[in-house]
Amino acid sequence: MADNTQSKSESNGKSRAWDAARIPDLAGRTAVVTGANSGIGLRAADALARAGAHVVFAVRDPERGRAAAATVNGSTEVRRLDLADLSSVREFADGWQGRPLDLLINNAGVMMLPRQRTADGFEMQFGTNHLGHFALTNLLLPYVTDRVVTVSSGAHRWGDARIRFEDLDFTSGYDPQRAYAQSKLANLLFTLELQRRLAGSGSGVRALAAHPGYAATNLQSHAANPLMRGLMKIGNRFLAQDDKAGALPTLYAATQDLPGASYVGPDGLGEMRGVPTLVGRSAAASDAEVARRLWTVSEELTGVGWRVGEPVVGA
Repeated sequence: MADNTQSKSESNGKSRAWDAARIPDLAGRTAVVTGANSGIGLRAADALARAGAHVVFAVRDPERGRAAAATVNGSTEVRRLDLADLSSVREFADGWQGRPLDLLINNAGVMMLPRQRTADGFEMQFGTNHLGHFALTNLLLPYVTDRVVTVSSGAHRWGDARIRFEDLDFTSGYDPQRAYAQSKLANLLFTLELQRRLAGSGSGVRALAAHPGYAATNLQSHAANPLMRGLMKIGNRFLAQDDKAGALPTLYAATQDLPGASYVGPDGLGEMRGVPTLVGRSAAASDAEVARRLWTVSEELTGVGWRVGEPVVGA
C-alpha cells in the first residue's frame, strides 16, 4: 500500500506535510480497527473508509460502534470485541471465517485505570492493551495479507518502565502509571518479536507500531489519580493535538511503504504533536531477548500461539 502519488504542490517544488488526504486508494481492501468507536480509532477508521477500504469496527459496545460507524463516509461493518475477555477475542476470530484481512490496527486501549481485572484475571491495562491484542493478532494472522499496526505510546519510556515478569499483574503494589507504561512497552516488544517471526517464516506481512503523541481524547478522563486527570485536562486544552492529527501516525504506518518493525510518531518537540515520521524507542523496547520472553509468557497466559508458516529459528 505504498503512496506513489505526487501532489500538485510537490511538483511545483513546494512540499506539504503528510496528511490523510495522501492515503492511497484502498478500494477492495479490508481493515479491522479495534476501538474504532471514538478517538483516534474512529478518526483512523473514517480516513481508511474514505480512501475506499471496507472497515470493520471491532468494539466492545456494538450500539456505540454503530452510532460511530454511521458518521463515517464509506463501507463499514460493526462487530463486537471485548479485549478484556479472551472468550470474546476467540469469538471474534472464529467469526472471521477465513475472509482475507489486509490490515489489522490494534488501536483500542485503557489508560491509568484504578486497579481492575480482566475477565480472565489479568491486570486490566496489561490484559487489554497487550494480551487481548496479542491473542487477537495471532488468531487472525493466517488471514492477514499486508500488515499489523499496533498503537503504543511515549509512555513506554516513563520512569523505570520494564516488563515485570515477576509480577505482571502488580499484585505486590499497584501503580496505574507504571502498569500503563508496562502495557505500552509490551506493545512495542510484541511488534518487534512479531516482525522477527513473520520474517523468519518467509511471510510478506509486516508488523509496525505507531503512537499518537499527545492527542486529546476521552482516554485520559479515566485516570485513577485525580491530580493526573486534572493535569491531563489542562494539557488536552493547551498542549495536545486533536484526535484527527493523533490518528495520522497510525494511518502513516498503515498505508506507507515502511520496513517491518518501524515505529511512527509525530515529528514535533518531544514527539507530542506534528506530522508523522519514523521515531526512536527506548532501549527496553529494543531488547530482542525480552521480546522473545514476553511472547512465550503471553502464549502461556492466553493459550494462543504462533500459527503462521514454518517454525521460526530461535523461537
